[in-house]
Amino acid sequence: MATTLIIGASSAIAKAIADSVANCNTDTSSIVAVPNEKLSVDSAQDTVLRISRSSLPAIKPEYCDTGRLVNVIDLPCDYSPAQIQQCCDTILEHHQAIDTIYICNGVLHGNLQTEQNSRSFYPEKKIEDLDLQTLQHVMTTNAFMPALWLQNLTALFALKHPCKVICFSARVGSISDNHLGGWYSYRASKAALNMLLKTMSIEFSRRFKNVKLIAFHPGTTDSRLSEPFQANVPKERLFSPEFVSQQLIDIVESLDFDGELSYVDWDNKTIHF
Repeated sequence: MATTLIIGASSAIAKAIADSVANCNTDTSSIVAVPNEKLSVDSAQDTVLRISRSSLPAIKPEYCDTGRLVNVIDLPCDYSPAQIQQCCDTILEHHQAIDTIYICNGVLHGNLQTEQNSRSFYPEKKIEDLDLQTLQHVMTTNAFMPALWLQNLTALFALKHPCKVICFSARVGSISDNHLGGWYSYRASKAALNMLLKTMSIEFSRRFKNVKLIAFHPGTTDSRLSEPFQANVPKERLFSPEFVSQQLIDIVESLDFDGELSYVDWDNKTIHF
């Protein structure tokens, strides 16, 4: 049966992915929430592993009526290097065959805790807005953190079970598509993520032919991340998390293990780097 790992599982799209995955097989009834300390599960059941800094909601009730039993396991993580390694070691101990990994961590704006105070930050409109602490925070969350997860999951990949890995990128990470400027930290972080994934795909094509890497642009989705910027988005271009999650699941199923990094949008159209 299938096992899905969702990292950054508290985001709107990640929650929708968990709901969709739990409902995507029509031959199963109840959703079983497994306590954090109980990771050994019935291998005859599908499993959804959710990793998040915060507590997570239960799988939506309307997704629980298909007759299929799904294990839902929630693992807390503060996303420090030590806890990322600990999470991966724990997963590897109990789950040696993961079919799909979604890395959904991402930040565009929010609050930044410094030694002196807590302050809000937003995408830069001009170069004078650049701030080192904000740049480091955005780069770490959007680029370096996914790389650390993949680094610590190489022992899992070495077991040769076919696995597709999806990292949430963005169209603004495309250098060739940058015609508007602005958003320095966010653009740079997504471009860095793309380069890290591209470099990994070259290495993985030699070492882990069983792994497919995907950089995914979800489009403007109705979520906390995009909320301050939705005013000028046409209604038909503001997507629900449920729509994006189903599009992504369909795209993932359609892509082959070709040793390449696929950089695609919500409509499965290729984005140029």
